Amino acid sequence: MSTERIEAGLVKIKEYVSEEEAERMMTADALIELAPDLRKYIVEFAYGEIYSRPGLDSKQRQLVTLASLVTQGATTQIQTHVKRALTVGLTKTEIVESIMQLIPYVGFPRVQTALTAAQEILEQEK
Repeated sequence: MSTERIEAGLVKIKEYVSEEEAERMMTADALIELAPDLRKYIVEFAYGEIYSRPGLDSKQRQLVTLASLVTQGATTQIQTHVKRALTVGLTKTEIVESIMQLIPYVGFPRVQTALTAAQEILEQEK
């Protein structure tokens, strides 16, 4: 793994999470015993390479990410990225409407599941 890409990933992820959360991502990962390199790959590749690409701002990236997670039914990750969406400045309305927009493409059950996951986070942020 490239130290340069890990550093770039850590810089980028700090746009989406606090300094403490970024540190926790690298050191207090619940899967560190089972898959010690997973978190490094997320930071190095996803944030160091993909999130660092030009062409989209942080809000746009979060909307795309949320849409993908809704289509996968990835509830835990939806909650994580709703928090990140709020951090980069998306509003509750933008988050909810972006998920609602997916009804014709993924159906009511996936959207309802995603909104339930999002609701838990959005209520904490009041």
